[in-house]
Amino acid sequence: QVQLVESGGGLVQAGGSLRLSCAASGRTFSSYAMGWFRQAPGKEREFVSAIGWSGGIIYHADSAKGRFTITRDNAKNTVYLQMNRLKPEDTAVYYCAAEGPGKNLTRGAEYDYWGQGTQVTVSS
Repeated sequence: QVQLVESGGGLVQAGGSLRLSCAASGRTFSSYAMGWFRQAPGKEREFVSAIGWSGGIIYHADSAKGRFTITRDNAKNTVYLQMNRLKPEDTAVYYCAAEGPGKNLTRGAEYDYWGQGTQVTVSS
């Protein structure tokens, strides 16, 4: 069992930055791939970024490429999402998720554990 708690969301102006954190419980954090997803009002949840268990594999959605960076610190059981040059269309609830090995990192349906989400609001 893995419990995930996101933090770091908030209100920021367009062009600004935020760093989201996701703290995981459990001693097996390093065996899980981690992903960030987001859901805006009235829209479906969408993939943002993902990182493999060792940090050697990273995926970003096209909307995140060049602006967002995903990293993890297995010693701290934490995954981060650094978001730069934020746009109003980045406004959403951001969720972190964990999945076991051998799965598709970009598909939310394959993730096993989810956090409660943190709100990110970007004003124009």
